Amino acid sequence: MARARRSHAQQYAGGALAEFVCGGAQDCGRVRQPCQQRTDRARGAPTRLTESMQNSAVEGFRLSPQQRSLWSLQQTAEGQPFRALSVILLEGDLKPDVLQRAVQHLVSRHEILRTTFSRPPGIKTLFQVVGETSQFSWETVDLSSLDVTEQRLRIAEYFAVESERPFDFDQGPLLRAKLVKQSSDSHVLLVSLPALCGDSVSLANFSSELSRAYPSCLNQHELSGEPMQYADFAEWQNEQLGADDVHVLTGKTHWQKREAASVPGPAILLGRRVAGTGAFEPDSIAVDLDSPLSEIEAMAREREISVSALLFACWQALLWRLAGQTESEFVLYNLCAGRKFADLQNALGLYAKYLPIRLHCEDKSVDEHLRQVSDALKEADEWQEYFDPCTSANTISDSVAFDFEERQSRYGADPVSFSVIRQYVCFSPFKLKLSCVRSGEAISVELHYNRQVFDRAAVKQIAGYFQRFLSSVLQNSEVDLGAIEILDDDERRRLLVEFNQTAADLPGGKGIHQLFEDQVARTPKAIAVVSGDQELTYDELNVRANQLAHLLRRRGIGPDARVGLCVERSVETIVGLMGILKAGGAYVPLNPDHPRDRLALQLTESNSSILISNNGATNNQPFESTETIDLCSDRAFLEAQPNTNPASITQAGNLVYVIHTSGSTGIPKGVAVRHRNLINYTQFILQRLQINRPLSFATVSTISADLGNTCIFPALVSGGCLHILGYDVAMEGDLLRDYFTRRPIDVLKIVPSHFSALLASQTDGRILPAKYLILGGEAFSWDLARRIRLMDHPCQIINHYGPTETTVGSLTFSVDTENLSRYSSTVPIGRPIANTRCYILDQRRRPVPLGISGELYIGGAGVTAGYLNQSAETAARFVPDPFSSDPESRLYRTGDLARYLPDGNIEFLGRADTQVKVRGYRVELGEIEAALSSRAGVRQVVVTVFRDKSADERVVAYMVSSPVSPDELRASLKQKLPDYMVPSAFVFLKSLPLTPNGKVDRNALPAPDETRPGLQSDFVAPRSFVEKELAGIWASFLKVSAVGVHDNFFDLGGHSLLATQVVSRMRKEFHLEIPLRSLFESPTVAQLAEKIEEANSNEAERFLNEIEALSEEDARQLLGQEGTTSV
Repeated sequence: MARARRSHAQQYAGGALAEFVCGGAQDCGRVRQPCQQRTDRARGAPTRLTESMQNSAVEGFRLSPQQRSLWSLQQTAEGQPFRALSVILLEGDLKPDVLQRAVQHLVSRHEILRTTFSRPPGIKTLFQVVGETSQFSWETVDLSSLDVTEQRLRIAEYFAVESERPFDFDQGPLLRAKLVKQSSDSHVLLVSLPALCGDSVSLANFSSELSRAYPSCLNQHELSGEPMQYADFAEWQNEQLGADDVHVLTGKTHWQKREAASVPGPAILLGRRVAGTGAFEPDSIAVDLDSPLSEIEAMAREREISVSALLFACWQALLWRLAGQTESEFVLYNLCAGRKFADLQNALGLYAKYLPIRLHCEDKSVDEHLRQVSDALKEADEWQEYFDPCTSANTISDSVAFDFEERQSRYGADPVSFSVIRQYVCFSPFKLKLSCVRSGEAISVELHYNRQVFDRAAVKQIAGYFQRFLSSVLQNSEVDLGAIEILDDDERRRLLVEFNQTAADLPGGKGIHQLFEDQVARTPKAIAVVSGDQELTYDELNVRANQLAHLLRRRGIGPDARVGLCVERSVETIVGLMGILKAGGAYVPLNPDHPRDRLALQLTESNSSILISNNGATNNQPFESTETIDLCSDRAFLEAQPNTNPASITQAGNLVYVIHTSGSTGIPKGVAVRHRNLINYTQFILQRLQINRPLSFATVSTISADLGNTCIFPALVSGGCLHILGYDVAMEGDLLRDYFTRRPIDVLKIVPSHFSALLASQTDGRILPAKYLILGGEAFSWDLARRIRLMDHPCQIINHYGPTETTVGSLTFSVDTENLSRYSSTVPIGRPIANTRCYILDQRRRPVPLGISGELYIGGAGVTAGYLNQSAETAARFVPDPFSSDPESRLYRTGDLARYLPDGNIEFLGRADTQVKVRGYRVELGEIEAALSSRAGVRQVVVTVFRDKSADERVVAYMVSSPVSPDELRASLKQKLPDYMVPSAFVFLKSLPLTPNGKVDRNALPAPDETRPGLQSDFVAPRSFVEKELAGIWASFLKVSAVGVHDNFFDLGGHSLLATQVVSRMRKEFHLEIPLRSLFESPTVAQLAEKIEEANSNEAERFLNEIEALSEEDARQLLGQEGTTSV
């Protein structure tokens, strides 16, 4: 035992083990005889059970921590995947009966080989029960009549069958041996045990001891010495982990600080994104190393580290790379043999366990990384006996591991040699594990994986990366980890070239308005645009746009001049934007619903000297230094202008529009889009939709975002009819259904969350377009795709992705199959559109492997001119294209994390920063934080998006400030920000949680509670039946515990999409036709209840008057009819 003592902790552990086994401290030189009576040492639980089972004496003992952890995993696993198997080649003059006696001898020497596991009557605790009789399963098979190939196939079949054959843990026997005769001097012994009874070293010890027991039995001798019994070791471990000794407490504290459950394993996205069934289905592949063991040993010697540490370090660094270099810290499990003490070296049983190695990962040099890993492994080894595997049993299935073993493959010589030709051990359900075995002067490497998480092709891919990574490390240890190339030439070419074959012809030199004018010449009398009761033909639209264009020309508008466009949804929307484009200018779309201060800022930032409006969309309040032209009130003046097409002065490189997106500094960013960007996108949509006849397009979104451009321009340059749907129609499923019934629509572009809300009231498919449903603006779930498909409608579903900076959309995916749903958690965003290139790059802007997370960069014809008046931000986001020979070529850094799927489609994974999407709107949380921080008394603020159990997303602000009411904050923010950016909840904290690096720990922010948020109005409980029903409906959708009658729906966190669902529920509950606008006009329970009660009262009075005027028979018929009332 003294050889194992290297520290105070080890001295304590070693001494305790020897004293425990010997029963005292006087003589530690030998252990007790097998089945010798143990002393009960229970700490609150029985350690020993003795009873008679079928006339055999048995002893029951507590499971070891390793066994308890494994038994827990076994209870939730399908089948029995945890086992230990060994195939031993026996060469020489073998006598099978002697070999059987030799196995019998080993069973009598090692209690664990005759142990079963059971719960005696009345006892819930599982015990390991040691039987007196040396029972085991023995079988012989003669294959000597078969050729060598057939023999190998049969043996492989036996191995496969045995690897799935269930064990009877209660009755046993658990040791099974099958002897296969190949020839007179060649046999194979297949040995099988449940992992509860043995680990890899146990199998090696079994082979070694069997090679010595065979000649002993042949010569009728017995092996000398008594082995350590596993039950004794298990008791010692239980005693130790339950002790309150200072060394034990120190050891347990060591592991608590490195608690694996608090730090995830590396998020490797290769293969399947979502596990198939959650089951553990182990498999493995061999890894052929390009580097010989001698080179690995040489480098390890130079760095004064072990070969194991070197290989572990390479595996850990590769995992960091495969996790997209986004994990700053993760846990990797390392196999510990658990045999630090000399008495355990030749013992049998489950001594091994995996220790969690928690490491901080960053782009550092190989040498520095090797030192840190070696130190971490040594430290873990020092404290190994104090780690309880049960603490990680719940998280280990989503973890990655490493093991390194040194094995002797050949034992004995005369008269029979024993050679281990195959060995398999599994006692932990890791999703991925690199297993290295050194045998003599050779090293073999395997990758073990869960088939429910990884495909075999993906694991082979990882194997190739490890080969290249290790080779690179051996060649140059001074290079940084992030600089090591792991792609081969074929994969690099596939990622950079093959996935970006998108070249297509473009109309040269024209502006988008000229393509419209060409269409006017072809179909002047066709309806171009419809909005409510208004219709304009192509000729009428062209004339009105020309009149505005001539006026703007006289006002000095020309190429790249910006003109504000703030109009309500109407035909004037298209008149305004087309008139601006014909004048040569660029339109700056503004949302009339946004705060006036925000609109003024956008006009100033874009340097717009003229504003186009309609029907007082700006409340007839002029903006300073901006001339306003109202398309309705100034109609007579506009009609006096020439109606011919102005001579075009626009080039393809001139600006077509400037759209403002949320800015992290608090100032919206104006994205400058050129004509050639928009023309490329428009032409692609025409080709993608295979438009060979005019189609009807519907747009339901504001033009202040570019979502609607998918329909606006393709419709107007192809002879289609553009339907601009009013707010009520766009937001209410019933009204949209009626509209589609009256005016069939071929193409609809909509945000997924918006469409999902509409489906809450419409499930029969009548709100689906005839040909194409295009979803974009946010992640599209497979669940929504399935809900749409269940409507059995023939329209094609297209997922569309693209930031404003790359012109509306850059990738598309046709949802015609769910084959990829097992690989991706959301519907893929697809492949790049025409003349567009997409790259998924790491932090060094190099391509990441197929299936690995990286940042999505977009290049090509859609990349815009950047941000107006924000050169630093433009330079940061629009970067030189390292893969282009054109020095002017730029890539846009989207900030989105993505990965390539096996077929070349791209999956969106989330954001690399704090930008979020709220109901399709792009929101920089920093802009909200800046607005809150500008208030006096606010010391700290962080804004995040909280996703509740129903997957609804809410903007939540966490603040450290002097006392202030949420109502005051909302009112202040509504003067600066659009409604969708105003937080639905404010959480006040004494301090913000911080990471060890001093940054705000967003993951540690508490969830907003579901009580009624702080409002200025006092809580008044519902009084009438209608108020109680309304309050209950609102509370269920708003996720609050109570709603007062004077509480404002929108101050409680309600928004437009939620309003559509709430109104739909109210209609069903009250059997009333309640328009959506009623909730906006009467946003409190009391106000809305009054309207509902008034409608019911009016209906009742009308109904009674009608009955009085009828005959008795007619009245009886009327009373039998059902109907609804309108509010």
